[in-house]
Amino acid sequence: MSSVWVIGLPLIAGAVVLARVAARRGRSGMFILAGAGAVVMVGAVVLLAAAVTAGPADAAAGAAGAAGVKAAAAAASSAGGNTAALLGAAIAVAGSTIGAGIAVAYTGAAALAAMSERPEVFGRAMVIVGLAEGIAIYGLIIGVLLIGKG
Repeated sequence: MSSVWVIGLPLIAGAVVLARVAARRGRSGMFILAGAGAVVMVGAVVLLAAAVTAGPADAAAGAAGAAGVKAAAAAASSAGGNTAALLGAAIAVAGSTIGAGIAVAYTGAAALAAMSERPEVFGRAMVIVGLAEGIAIYGLIIGVLLIGKG
């Protein structure tokens, strides 16, 4: 099963190279970035499907006898529940981090613009940027709770 994740490494490296090329091209590079994002998303879905559908065949192959097969099946079923909790935690953390990044980008740009005109608004501007960053912390808390239940 670990070989599934190794197969995805060239996909990630290719996406990084495409993003670097797109950054140099300007406006037409946005289409390249969108295509790279689509390729990475499709690859991630394929890797996820391969990882989730991998059954206890590898663990059961080394076990001798019916007791070994039953123990391997029980371990695989408990690992399946843990996989769902880990997947949920990953989605919670990734979604909240992306949302926080977008929020901090907009509020940070607005805060810098406001501070360039009136430096005395620094404290209030940083509070607003900190509130936007709190979204990521909430996602992290949810991820930790999901991992604890799995």
